[in-house]
Parts: sequence; C-alpha cells; structure tokens
Amino acid sequence: MAKMLTEKLSLTCDRLLSHRQLACCYSYFSIPRHGKEVLVYSTKDGKQKPLVLTGHHGDISALTFGKRSSPVILCSASADYVIVWDIELCQKRTQEGKVAAGTIIGTLLGEVVHLSFCFSDARVAACTGATACILSLKRPETIRTLTGHLGPVTSAEFCPWNNDILVTTSEDRTFRVWDLKTEAVFFQSFVLSASPLLTAFFLEEHRHLITGSTDGQVWCFSLSDDHKCHLVTKMDLEKMEKRHQMHQESVSHQAGCVGKSSADKVETSKPVLKMALCRPLSDINGDQENDNSWFCIGSSDGLYVVDLATSELVTALYFKDYPKLSIAMAGSWTISPGCDNSMLMLVSSLFTPCVVMLEVRLCDLGRPLACGEGFSVFPSSPPLPNSPLNTELKRKEPSHPKKKGGVKDQPLVFHCKVKSSGYTSAPRRIMFSPKTNVQKNSSSRKKADGNTGSLLKDYPPDGAAPAIPCAGVSVKKHVSCLQYSGDGKQILCGLGDSTLLLYKSCLTGAPAVYIGHDKPISSLSWSLSRRWWLSASEDLSLQIWTHCNSEPAIIMGDKMFSKPIRGAQFYYLDKFVLLASGPSLYLYLYNLDITRDDIKRYHQRSVSTLAGCFTTTSATDIIALSAINDFFSHIVLVCGSDRSIQVFDMNKGTVASEVPDAHSRAIHCITQNKGSAFSSQAPDSYNLFLTSAVTDGMKIWDLRTLRCVRRYENHVNRCQPCSSAISPCGRFIATGSEDNCLLTGTLDGKLRLFKSSSGSSLSCDTSAAVHSVLNKTV
Repeated sequence: MAKMLTEKLSLTCDRLLSHRQLACCYSYFSIPRHGKEVLVYSTKDGKQKPLVLTGHHGDISALTFGKRSSPVILCSASADYVIVWDIELCQKRTQEGKVAAGTIIGTLLGEVVHLSFCFSDARVAACTGATACILSLKRPETIRTLTGHLGPVTSAEFCPWNNDILVTTSEDRTFRVWDLKTEAVFFQSFVLSASPLLTAFFLEEHRHLITGSTDGQVWCFSLSDDHKCHLVTKMDLEKMEKRHQMHQESVSHQAGCVGKSSADKVETSKPVLKMALCRPLSDINGDQENDNSWFCIGSSDGLYVVDLATSELVTALYFKDYPKLSIAMAGSWTISPGCDNSMLMLVSSLFTPCVVMLEVRLCDLGRPLACGEGFSVFPSSPPLPNSPLNTELKRKEPSHPKKKGGVKDQPLVFHCKVKSSGYTSAPRRIMFSPKTNVQKNSSSRKKADGNTGSLLKDYPPDGAAPAIPCAGVSVKKHVSCLQYSGDGKQILCGLGDSTLLLYKSCLTGAPAVYIGHDKPISSLSWSLSRRWWLSASEDLSLQIWTHCNSEPAIIMGDKMFSKPIRGAQFYYLDKFVLLASGPSLYLYLYNLDITRDDIKRYHQRSVSTLAGCFTTTSATDIIALSAINDFFSHIVLVCGSDRSIQVFDMNKGTVASEVPDAHSRAIHCITQNKGSAFSSQAPDSYNLFLTSAVTDGMKIWDLRTLRCVRRYENHVNRCQPCSSAISPCGRFIATGSEDNCLLTGTLDGKLRLFKSSSGSSLSCDTSAAVHSVLNKTV
C-alpha cells in the first residue's frame, strides 16, 4: 500500500480533547493545556519549544487561525473571554522576556463551541448555544447576534465570495443563510436528516455549499445570486464506501490480485466531523492530478476523499490500515493546506488524551490500483482461435440439376427482328472527333479544391449550444427512437404505431414509410456502409431493411426470442448483428440477398445464423447496450435491470467486469464515442462512455478504470448528432450535413431540428465542463 498518510507529530495531553475545536494552519497548530493555557507549535520545526499564551480564566473550548498568511492571527474562546493573538508579535515579546498579551474581543458569551474568521480576518463568528455572535477585531463589541435556531449552533462559516453572508448549522438539523448587514435570513433549509448537522464549507469555484451530519449524510447545495439554495446532490458516506469497496474488489479480481478478507470488518458510524477542499497551499498552476471538485471528509475512522463531480469516493484512508499511527478513532479534525502537494491535519483521539499531526500526500490519492491494466475499446491482440468473432457464415453452394438427354437445337435469335450488322450501308466519310472545351462539374471542382464546407478536420474545443429552431415536423404518433446515418444526410425515425420513417436530414419533403412490425419500434441502427439498417420492435422481432425496398430483407422473429428486444445494432464492421433480449446477448451472422423469384416471392433468400449467445451475471435482464461498429472492438457494454453496468469481452465471450449500482435507478440509455470519418479525436477519448437514468441524471465513465469521472444531475434525454461523430461528453459536430443541427423527438409526435449560431460546432449545456474532463482524463 502506498504510504499516503504519515504521522508527523504526536502529543499526549493532560485531558481529553475529543470534542474541542483545535487550530491548525500552514505554519502553526495550537491546542489547550491545563484548560486555560494555549500552546502554539510550529509545523516546520517539531523540536522548537511551543509558545505559551495565558489570559483565560475558564477552560478553552475552541481555537482557530485566521485565513490570511500574514500576520498569523489566532483566536481562542472560553466562557469568559474571546481573545485574538498576533502570533509573531507574541513570539517577539516572549523572546524579549515580556508577557505575551492578546486582545479581548468578546466577554461572557458562554461556552463557545466553534470559531470562524471571515476571509479578510476582520470579523469572527462565535457559536454559543443557539446563537451565533459576530465579533469585530477592531473594537471589543458584538456586531451582530444571530438567533433563530431551535437547537445549539454547531458551526458557522463565512461565504468566500461575499463576506456579508454567513451560514450556520445546528442540532435542529437545519442550516440558515444569514445577511450580516440586516440580520435577516436569506434562506432556511428544511429538516435534512434525523441527526444533527455538524459542519459546513463552501466550494467557491462552483458556488456550492456543502453540509454534513452525524449519520454520514452529505448535502450539496448551489448558492445562487438570489441567495436561494437548490439541492444539487445528496451523498451517503456509507453507501459510497460500499460502492468503492466493490469496485476495488472487482478490479482486484480482474487483475488477479488477492483482496483482503472482509470477515473481520466491523461497521461503525461515520459522522462528518470536518470537511475541506483537497488542494495544497500553492495550488496556483493547473497541473495537479486532482481537480477542484475533490474534497475530504474527516470521520471517526479515517479520512474520505470524495469527488463532488461524480458523487463517488476517490479513496478512503483508514486509521486501522496504518498500525504505526498513535490514533485509532478520531474525535475532532482540523484540516489545513500544506506545501509540496500535501495537506496537514490535526486530529484528536476519541477515547485517549492524544493529539496527532498527520500529513496526506495529494499526488497519491487518485492513484489507481497497481495491478491490472484496465480495459480499452481498441483491441491489443487479434481474436483468439476459438473466439466467437472468428465465426464465419457457411454458405451453400448452388446445386445445378443434371440435364437429361443431349443438347437440343435452339434458335440463335429469339427476336422477331434482327438488326443489320451494317455491311449493306454506305461507308462512313466523317471520322471520329473528340469533344473539347467541356466544363467540369461544379461538385467535382468543389471536391478537388478540398472545400469541405462545414466539415471539420479536428474536434472543436468549444462552441455554442444548439438553441435556434430551424425545422419542425409533426408525425402524429409519439417518437420512440431516432438515428442519423453515418454521413448525416438521412434520419430514421421509429414511431409508437410500429411505423418506420426515413427522412432527409433537413426534414423537408415526404418521408419514405416502411411498415413491417406490429408493435412500437424499440431500436434502430444504420450499417456502416449505410446501405441497409435494422429495426427492433416490442413484437419480439428484428428486421433488416435495404434502400428502395419496401419489404425487409431479413425477418428474425417467429418465437426466436422470449422477451422484447431492448437493444440491437450492427457490430464488428457490419459482420454481426448484436441484440439483447432478456438476460441474453445474441450475436448473429447474416447475409443479405434482395433478389426474389416472382413466382416464390414469399421465399427469403437472405439468411441469418446464431454465432453466440451470452448471459449476464445473476441473469439480470438487459435494458440497454452499446458497442462500436466503426472499427474493430471486442468490448460490448450492457446495462442490467439491477442498475449494473457489465463489460462483455466478445473475444472470450464472457463478462469481463461489472459495475454494481451504477445509478440509483435502472439505466435506460448508454452510448459510446463511436468515432467519425470526418473529424479526428484523441484516441483515449474513445474509452469514455455515457449513461443516463431517470431522476438520476447523466454520468460519464472511464472504461480504463470503470469509474465515473463526471456526473450531471439534470436529466439528458436521448439524442443523436447529425453524423457518426459523437463524443462521450454529448458534444455534437456536423460532419455530413450543410448546417449544424441537433434533432429531438418527443412523446407528442414532434420532431424538432436545432442548429448552432456559431456554425462550427454543437454542444449540450454541460459540454464546457465535460470538455475539461476530457482533457484531464485523456
């Protein structure tokens, strides 16, 4: 195991400090001694004697350092006084043999349980009872007294982008957003949990407010300009831990590593004691491996690092995994940024009078498991000799019947008139003369000049969202599925009345209508050559169609499948037809022959044969699938009704890995980056894929680690670009049509075509953030 957590210092105290707020910053940390004295230690020199500060007459209950690096200010609170100390000035007075003195800014406030500085170090918030007092450092008076909570206030934090906003949490299980100018309440939350709220902190970059409770629940709210809080996501620390452990076991099993036995695991409560942003002090450059959406949670049994963008656990550092630590259970945490890509943490023991200084190396937090190389959509080796992908269709040789008797006399000419050979006509006197000065076709000249119009060579880094409606069609029935052709010139539309429509990409003109199913269309897929397409329906049948033919070339039905087909597509460069029905994944070989005998028109000359049938783990029904047809790939992704994502290795015909509980609801849509013949992309971007579930938003996954790399709460419906170039972030670029466009279909039978004002690229509203994920992940 990588040594990510190290103990820099351990102190034995004269009393238990498990529920006291201790102070820690980049240069110093502070603890009380004998109840009334304050000890200030240097984090850089452990052998230096601590600075002793005296002045309190009661037991010190809370300590905190200021937010500014110079001068370093310490605030200490007891029932009698709230005192502010200038550490550098106190050190200078002590060296001169004088008594170090502080400034009293509050008197007789009661037992203070929490202290917090504003970001300019001009005010201090002190929590005592059900009241939060705002104290000034300039004069010893209480500026504001905030009352209204029905229980004791547990924490108070100033807003980093507006010092006149304060957020308080309370044991009444609510939090409040205060206006410090008028003492008014901007926002009061509902009762979030059955347990008290303990802490809160701000994520400045995203304007988020995060709060946690004693039962391990974490809520993330967006704080808008109108000071109203809207719930972004809710996380359960225990559930995140279980998903993280199952993922680690899955990766270890895939790589052949021996995991630890879970027989000796004991479940403990995971209170959210402290939260802080995972960022070192000198995090100015953007070359860090972790982004600004990571934050850490200090709990009783260890430190948890959470990625807010995915609502998943990045890693967990348990005290029990580091036997050399002087602490087994934590009572309080104080977290501060460190130097050299690290963070400092002052932790008090829950049951023993001990305080330890811990250092966490941030560069090792997101490191994947050492064993195992992960998956990739690009095959690293050719298929195995007995691989299902090597299966070939056995074609029957045409049998010619033996002729009876000899050769019969037949006329040489069957027509009633015979054209003259020209021997009797007059001889030609004008010789052949070639045509000159012929104008070339404009289309060929355009191709020769290389003017591709709206076609893009490289993937656009940014672009406006498609918001300009340019066309609309009413089809009177609800639209069940849509699919663009690979060149972006045609659109297949499956309706709820079992009808299949073929439109031009501009939605002009009457569509070609194809009728062959008895129930709503559930899936559509174009072939790579765009010469044929398939449709699957709720009537347990699959049909393959060709251009200019109103009858399907292949009909796969007649009780071949016991359950409806939830997904079907061409696979492996049009060699196979891949479909999912129930818990099974079917792989069919096929051969299309559209010629028909006028006498035996019912006779179907096209053939299809089963090449393989594969079953999901635990026999869960498949509700969505995705595979790449534009190039050779052995990976097939399926989503089960048990909310899992399973990775099939078609080279071996087995389930290679599984992601359990990928969403809180069953996944209804999954898609991959399937490439484009008109634009280039980074090779590693093909290892990202998208999933979407009703009421659970959209997630972006990395196939190499099988972990979620970004999550969006707002639900994204099914949509397809006007070409085969779809990126895993939902950004669409036009590669085959004259105008950039985005097509949407609704249940009321409306087809709407949108285009971008920029004319070069299209994107969903979340594309900018996801594009940064692409850059970091790739």
